[in-house]
Amino acid sequence: MNCRAYAASVVTRLQYQQQSLTPLIISTENKVAEKDRGLFQALCFGVARHYFSLNALSKILLDKPLDVAGEHAAQAKDAHSLLLVGLFQLAYGHIPEHAAINETVSAAEQMGLQHYKGLINAILRRFQREKDALLAQLQQSDVPRFEHPKWLIKMLEKAWPRQAADIMAAANQQAPMTLRVNQMHHSRHAYLEMCHAVGIDAIATAYSPVGIQLQQATGVSHLPGFAEGLCSVQDEAAQLAAHLLGAAEGEHILDACAAPGGKTCHLLEISHNKAVVTALDADGKRLVRVNENLHRLKLNAKVLEAQAQDTASWWDGQTFERILLDVPCSATGVIRRHPDIKLLRQREDIERLASLQQEILRAIWPTLKPGGVLLYATCSVLPQENADNVKQFLDNTPDASLLPVQPGCGIDTGYGHQLFPQINGHDGFFYARLQKHG
Repeated sequence: MNCRAYAASVVTRLQYQQQSLTPLIISTENKVAEKDRGLFQALCFGVARHYFSLNALSKILLDKPLDVAGEHAAQAKDAHSLLLVGLFQLAYGHIPEHAAINETVSAAEQMGLQHYKGLINAILRRFQREKDALLAQLQQSDVPRFEHPKWLIKMLEKAWPRQAADIMAAANQQAPMTLRVNQMHHSRHAYLEMCHAVGIDAIATAYSPVGIQLQQATGVSHLPGFAEGLCSVQDEAAQLAAHLLGAAEGEHILDACAAPGGKTCHLLEISHNKAVVTALDADGKRLVRVNENLHRLKLNAKVLEAQAQDTASWWDGQTFERILLDVPCSATGVIRRHPDIKLLRQREDIERLASLQQEILRAIWPTLKPGGVLLYATCSVLPQENADNVKQFLDNTPDASLLPVQPGCGIDTGYGHQLFPQINGHDGFFYARLQKHG
């Protein structure tokens, strides 16, 4: 099958079975011809990123909805997904229109959708003729215009009336590829020169002192010294965590909810591998990534599999001088990297996540040494998970106080610092530094 058929099968499982996009791509791309894998990924991510406008277009163009609940539901779902793949190519892709249409219709036959070939061909050709008018029509409704679900649009506009439109615009763009330079080996300036020497165009990040941003993404095998640990792939906002928390030789540090280990490794790098770091996570499969990163970078940490809030199962009673608590969250600050969040996340998830975050924060607090510092972090842009949670914790924790956070970007909420996703810049993140009274 051509890659459009495989992309449609991924979209079907995403929109109708609520499966996560990245695992779907990973499990499918080995079936795709190697030369087409870049296009396959672009189609999958593109449809997810523009799902709400593409779905709105399909409703406008279809005389009646496809019967996705009837006797032939499976074929109807695949046909709808393939139609979205075709519309994406014509509306937002960079493929010649005749090739996009012909290959999409061919994919219908390969998928056993002969019954839908004529319909898909007719709809795509009609969109080709009426493209400008149809895209203009989408601007009349918030959901297709902002490419976000209605509940999330309302939450963002309520929380950030001045920034909401920019937050969503950034979330709809492809994220840049950013590296963290391992200063145990090279300075950022020296590594930039190494990149330029092999033809990789890169610039220093504005806020992270060890970050560089590539002008064009590339495979890690092309990065100078990647296998030897000279750099790691990590967004600039995430790089700020280690600098805001700090790490020094001999300090006992906990990285709770640590997987996949980027921040664990960064804490060790800034302490020259002399801090005593415990990396904790509940997901054993994701801890494999933590160990892989530690091995590649030649760093040492104690890796534990456990629920952070279940301290009785993992804590030996020795308190930590510093704790990084990057709690599970809605990930609304990294939608551009995971556009399926817009389809998979629901309004009721936010309250549930905020409750879990509060539970973890309260459970972890006793493991912090008096005088120690805990950095509360999320990749969310919603106050319920961030400033509201920190305020609630401070109101109910007499031995906790808020320390200033100065990452140089974002805004001070009064209970921590909120970073918004930036086009051609960093992800959305939240940081609050809490100190236990000594």
